[in-house]
Amino acid sequence: MTGTGLTDEATYDRVRFAQWRAGEARGDGISRRGLLRLAAGGSLALTAFGTIPAGTASAASPIVKPLPSEIFEVYGTNAETRWEALSGQGYLTPVERFFVRNHTATPSIDAGTWRLKLFGTGLRGAPTADRPVEFTYRDLLRLPTETITSAIECAGNGRSFFTGQQGQAVSGTAWKLGAIGVARWRGVRLSTVLAKAGLTRHAVDVLPEGLDADYVTGGVDLGKVRRPLPVAKALQDVLLAYEMNGRPLPPDHGHPVRLVVPSWAGISSIKWLGRIEVSETPLVSPWSTQYYRLLGPDYPSDGTVVTRQVVKSAFELPWNAEFTAGGRQVLRGRSWSGNGRIRRVEVDAGGGWRQAKFVGAAADRGWQRWEFPWRPAVSGAHTLRARATDITGATQPEVTPFNSQGYLFDAVVRHPVRVV
Repeated sequence: MTGTGLTDEATYDRVRFAQWRAGEARGDGISRRGLLRLAAGGSLALTAFGTIPAGTASAASPIVKPLPSEIFEVYGTNAETRWEALSGQGYLTPVERFFVRNHTATPSIDAGTWRLKLFGTGLRGAPTADRPVEFTYRDLLRLPTETITSAIECAGNGRSFFTGQQGQAVSGTAWKLGAIGVARWRGVRLSTVLAKAGLTRHAVDVLPEGLDADYVTGGVDLGKVRRPLPVAKALQDVLLAYEMNGRPLPPDHGHPVRLVVPSWAGISSIKWLGRIEVSETPLVSPWSTQYYRLLGPDYPSDGTVVTRQVVKSAFELPWNAEFTAGGRQVLRGRSWSGNGRIRRVEVDAGGGWRQAKFVGAAADRGWQRWEFPWRPAVSGAHTLRARATDITGATQPEVTPFNSQGYLFDAVVRHPVRVV
């Protein structure tokens, strides 16, 4: 099978992008010339993410659930979790505190009338888009279930620190570190559904597509949000999730069914899943050729693909948190990596790097909680820093290499606090 061995996102996207440039992969959306024009004009990420400043949700919010200011910072169609809101919340991110990343607005979908439609040349009989193989919500509930605990993280998480910490101007939503959440997802394996739909040995790619409104940018309608996966990955560990933390998926997180694609960039975990094309030929989309690429003077003209997430750490504290001088404190935080579990976390509270103590078990697809004792003796401004090392040996650096769209920030973040 052609898709075998393409379970690594970087390898897969590199191969498919080269095929697209050579005219060997099929995809709708912008042409390569259009991509380069957008990149040269610096408008790629501005149109992909918008430049709406942080604020509060409007009366006609694109997000359904309540967004209290003590829990979320709102950026137009997106809402970032404040890290202090995770303090004392346990390992899983509660649904009401889970970040929201929308391209348009959360749709309202009736599970009773919803259908998952599969079609394409990679299925037996090559069903067409107008005569697909269909599954109802109840059909999925009858299939064997699987439960996984996995993080979902926006590729731009940490973007604001390119500017705030490194002094570099980047485009896109100014996420801090709260565009991530870890949940327990329950559903049915995508491999199970593909087998029932008649997957053939000639299939190489699948193209999941959401049911939210078409994404329009610069006057161009790019259609539904969609991003291809290799069949090898689809058969490996991808879940069609219909429950989140023991409850049916809420609207903002993909009701009635979404994809969960462990270890890959969050854009791959398509919400409000409606259709899946299964193809004998390679597939691409604007979300693999136009967006989610590293662009800038140090990269090739057509960019380098955004791959799995990097190592990060965050304190469960507000910015400029206050502590009492001389008092014993316990600093708490979490670290994570797209490469797998965390091996070590170190904290610098002004006296150099010292190892933090792990809290609870490490996880391959989630994060590692940790704590660190601190007794600040001197009043005034202080800076806290945390850095993690994962099982591959990757450690957070002091500086993240610049890219103009602000993806994959992994440098040690300087967290300001005050001692009074």
